[in-house]
Amino acid sequence: MSVHHGESAIRPEPDKVIKDIADYVHNYKVTSDLAFETARLCLIDTIGCGLEGLRFEGCTRLLGPVVEGTIVPNGTKVPGTDYQLDPIRGAFNIGTMIRYLDFNDCFLAAEWGHPSDNLGAILAVADHLARQGQPLTVRDILEGMIKAHEIQGGLALLNSFNRVGLDHVVLVKVASTAVVSKLLGLSHSQTIDAISQAFVDGQSLRTYRHAPNTGPRKSWAAGDACSRAVNLALLVKKGELGLPSVLTAKTWGFYDVLFKGKQFEFQMPFGSYIMENVLFKISYPAEFHAQTAVEAAHTIFAQLKAMGKSSDDIKSVRIRTQEAAIRIIDKQGPLDNFADRDHAISYMVAYPLIFGELTSESYTDVSAADPRIDALRAKIFCVEEKPFSVDYHDPSKRSIGNALLVELNDGTVLDEVVVEYPVGHKRRREEGTPLLLDKFRRHISYHYDAEHQKKILATVSDAENLSKLRVDRFTDLFVKQ
Repeated sequence: MSVHHGESAIRPEPDKVIKDIADYVHNYKVTSDLAFETARLCLIDTIGCGLEGLRFEGCTRLLGPVVEGTIVPNGTKVPGTDYQLDPIRGAFNIGTMIRYLDFNDCFLAAEWGHPSDNLGAILAVADHLARQGQPLTVRDILEGMIKAHEIQGGLALLNSFNRVGLDHVVLVKVASTAVVSKLLGLSHSQTIDAISQAFVDGQSLRTYRHAPNTGPRKSWAAGDACSRAVNLALLVKKGELGLPSVLTAKTWGFYDVLFKGKQFEFQMPFGSYIMENVLFKISYPAEFHAQTAVEAAHTIFAQLKAMGKSSDDIKSVRIRTQEAAIRIIDKQGPLDNFADRDHAISYMVAYPLIFGELTSESYTDVSAADPRIDALRAKIFCVEEKPFSVDYHDPSKRSIGNALLVELNDGTVLDEVVVEYPVGHKRRREEGTPLLLDKFRRHISYHYDAEHQKKILATVSDAENLSKLRVDRFTDLFVKQ
């Protein structure tokens, strides 16, 4: 007869990773002027991306209160709408509209993601608290964004969640939970509890981003993560306990159940590196691994036009790209929906080769119905370029290289067009910043009259006074007119 003495019920000290995140949120002072200025640009761009999402019915049908007509006293105001919601539903609304078109910022490493997704939770909570009378300013939002970026990006640098089938929004949930816990007034120990709840919470499978299941859930997954983060932090504020060894518990912990027994690794301590090096999507609403390929396609379109030729004259297109792009966006065969198309490099290259542009409307069913698109897609193929894959992970480079080689039907081979750094990269920040502001102007132009646009632009352009502006007054700038 075997004797079993049972599992030990002694609660251990909290996992070091979770404690380190809580220490960073509560104790780290952000002193980097570059981080705050980049965060200002990121805030402007992210709000603009959310407003652009509102122009699409697929986005707007997801928004609003659960019960139609509900208005929450001192609730979160959702930019571009007249909704005033509880902060949990507000976080879903803001997070969803921000990410719906996949046009907001990006950070690429072992794991990929869009750290500005976290603004859904941060702005929802900060606005709600400000309307209750708490003295929160845009500076508090910027600091929260810097820290959320750092947590999400720091976990992404060396840890590949996609290789175990998990979607990167788990990192949005963790980062948002940590940052809003502090905003909500949780103690250091309560923040540890809340972060542990984010890790034990059911995690999204990445299958909704990949063939054959690619679909619109990928457009609201970040909004869902934001809302869950706010909910978990509020539950802990009411006394819910945490799980101290949620990562390391044998058999039942995150590492053993979801990460193949491997513990997280870190390339550097938490600071402000991620915000300082974040990638902006400026020129094209395209999955980031294809940004430089799309830029190259525009260059080739102009070359063909100068030669008196068009996409009809193309025999083949070879794309030299990074390994990550091949795993994520190299798709063959029919593309079923908007979400399928904006994650297919062949579509994102074919469209500008034919039309000389790539906009959010380029992915609609109406645009995709042109038979020339799939005909050209069939002539496009990808190969991995090892140096591109290496430089992609190099902390000093973080390049996202693509190279297009086009052969024409008459045997002419055009000079290969190589683009290693997109215009939204830190190395092209001086070039990209005016274009980023142009993008914001375009996005607000659909929602506000000329006079109000001037007011918004004047407010967001004055960095010093913007940082002192109360959060609720900032949000009020974007309420539906």
